[in-house]
Amino acid sequence: MHLYIEIQATIPSRAITFYTTIFPSWSFQKDDSLPIEYYRGTLSQFSSSSSPPATAINILKRPVPQTPDPMQGTNAFVCSFPVEDETAFDILQGKVLELGGKIAMEKFPVPGRGWHGYFLDTEGNTFGVFTTTYRE
Repeated sequence: MHLYIEIQATIPSRAITFYTTIFPSWSFQKDDSLPIEYYRGTLSQFSSSSSPPATAINILKRPVPQTPDPMQGTNAFVCSFPVEDETAFDILQGKVLELGGKIAMEKFPVPGRGWHGYFLDTEGNTFGVFTTTYRE
């Protein structure tokens, strides 16, 4: 199974800085062959020897002038990304806030699994973060 994720951004360079700071293994390259401002991403922690990569993440200039109202909740298909443990989650949360992102839903325990939480990026998009190891 291959995943193809697109993140819309009012200012793509700001979104790229945001995501490559909170997820340092991600990188983006502008695709000048398209008629829109579009950046193809690499998520090295998800990469394998498959071609194309099993997970593709891309950032594109938002095609509409306004983001959805934040009070609409997560009325979207929300992607969640893994971090190693609760310490990594807390560090990432600090970076999100430093970069101008917001907490959409505080970190909460998922019994027997770990922690999960939701954030808003600098472009008003919701994304989740979860831990891959659980410590009681």
